[in-house]
Amino acid sequence: MNRDQPLVLGIETSCDETGIGIVRGRTLLSNTIASSMDEHARYGGVIPEIAARAHLEALQPAIEAALAEASVRLDDLDAIAVTSGPGLAGALMVGVGAAKALAVSLGTPLYAVNHLVGHIAADLLTGDEVEYPTVALLVSGGHTSLLLVRDLVSDVELLGETMDDAAGEAFDKIARILGLPYPGGPEIDRAAAGGDPEAIRFPRGLSRASDLDRHRYDFSFSGLKTAVARWVEQREAAGESVDVADVAASFREAVVDVLVTKALDACARLDVPRLLLGGGVIANRRLREVARERAAAAGVAVRIPPLSLCTDNGAMIAVLAAELIAAGRAPSALTFGADSTLPVSEIQVRA
Repeated sequence: MNRDQPLVLGIETSCDETGIGIVRGRTLLSNTIASSMDEHARYGGVIPEIAARAHLEALQPAIEAALAEASVRLDDLDAIAVTSGPGLAGALMVGVGAAKALAVSLGTPLYAVNHLVGHIAADLLTGDEVEYPTVALLVSGGHTSLLLVRDLVSDVELLGETMDDAAGEAFDKIARILGLPYPGGPEIDRAAAGGDPEAIRFPRGLSRASDLDRHRYDFSFSGLKTAVARWVEQREAAGESVDVADVAASFREAVVDVLVTKALDACARLDVPRLLLGGGVIANRRLREVARERAAAAGVAVRIPPLSLCTDNGAMIAVLAAELIAAGRAPSALTFGADSTLPVSEIQVRA
């Protein structure tokens, strides 16, 4: 095996996207994604059983497409990598089973890695070095986490996370309240473009002085969701029209304000002048805009991977494994399983 430039195939099946990525060291060769989002749209959210079945159907075609795009064969691979957790248990089991089957049949080392740390590793595929320590804000449909990354392969600390709805879930629920389609993130973004973000002052969860002692870096969006729902209900009960653009813009501003404020507070308190953003919700235009503006004013450098690498994908899993290989880490034992609540501090699952 070429430890410095290993050829790794990564499998990501933690939610509704079947991601297959192939890297050579930190060079991206393929980032193939098959999404089952359309199948979930009729239900207004991800249905775990449907996601697992979709992964079963998509895995082999996605692997074949990725190999073709990368112009490599299975026999050429130095290692297989797979998301062991966190995520939907059934969906994770599909990827883990496929990865084990490939590794055994090929006699190839297998690396079971952490989905959230993979989002951080995605930035390596931009070709730039990641400086440590860095604060990382990961925002997706299932996760809202604030991390301190001292070293990608050995030291990642959870500073705080969502205590109820993740930011992506909140977007989906508010979109439903406003009569917008699923997924809610891009729909809220589009609706908010014509609205006034200061029209309605919605609450900023866990941001009061009384909350900060215990939950300085934690997030809560359930209260915000309830406040928006009640505001809409009251207007409709009074026979008044609801300005969807203003509600969407004000809701989005509340979410963005909390995310950016807490992330930059972590940078200031920990004396870390670097902030990395990752996860599918980073596609939100206003979030990227506010993060860059406020970080620049605070003297914090912001890094955001290309949007194709922010959503769940196999390339981030592959490059994380490539970094583990370069660091001399041994492969995972075949006894590991899917772990839906895998802690972020467990970067690689050994057994």
